[in-house]
Amino acid sequence: MDKLADQSREIKLRKKIEGFTLFDDELMSRVFDENIECTELVLRIILERTDLRVKQVHTQREIKNLRGHSVRLDIHAETAEDEPVDVEIQRADKGAGVKRARYNASMMDANTLVKGEEYDRLPECYCIFITEKDVMGCGLPVYHAQRVVSETGKLLGDGTHIIYVNGAYRGDDPVGRLMHDFSCSSPSDMYYQPLARQAWYYKNDEKGVEAMSKGMEELIDMEKKEIALKMLEDGKLQKEEVARYFGFTMDQVEELAESLAVQV
Repeated sequence: MDKLADQSREIKLRKKIEGFTLFDDELMSRVFDENIECTELVLRIILERTDLRVKQVHTQREIKNLRGHSVRLDIHAETAEDEPVDVEIQRADKGAGVKRARYNASMMDANTLVKGEEYDRLPECYCIFITEKDVMGCGLPVYHAQRVVSETGKLLGDGTHIIYVNGAYRGDDPVGRLMHDFSCSSPSDMYYQPLARQAWYYKNDEKGVEAMSKGMEELIDMEKKEIALKMLEDGKLQKEEVARYFGFTMDQVEELAESLAVQV
């Protein structure tokens, strides 16, 4: 029975992986993590900077705030000009609020300068939301938001760029083809080969599928811990209840409680 259960679980897992698109965290996190080629492709199209170079990129990067709310960035990249870039991939409109974009940008700024460095050293900062639906509702492929001086209508020029990309857009242009690829579950139907190669690897290659399966388990575990931590922080569940409902040992719950005490 155990063997049959394992086979059934494996079939369901592979079926789920087959249906993933780049709007799914599980696939997105694998495709872009430490992959400079794919990240450069996306940023060059969205920012319209064909010469843009990415120095480093990581997915699910956490920026800690010891005195407040920490953030986890879907894709955190740094350009050759030391510009920090946050790319958030969103299925739900709720996670793409403008105040979240403001907060993410502020957290990146706070982690850019070293002690004693002048404010003028702050580089351009980009916070990009790629949303499955057109959250701005105007049918445009890309929306750019920057601070403006109300009285003059001129840009403030503080270097903060908040950009929303309409994932429902399907124009015959680079953005339209990119959004097609983000929504595509079949690598063979993708326009851009760097994305297609990575997606194919994690959907079809045995080592890639194994890495995907492991990544899915890690993401599920991480999400469970974040929810459990929130429950403890809000006082909605006692430690014993967290252990019972989330399948943790009491030692694991104690570790969560200790991490909460450190944040406070």
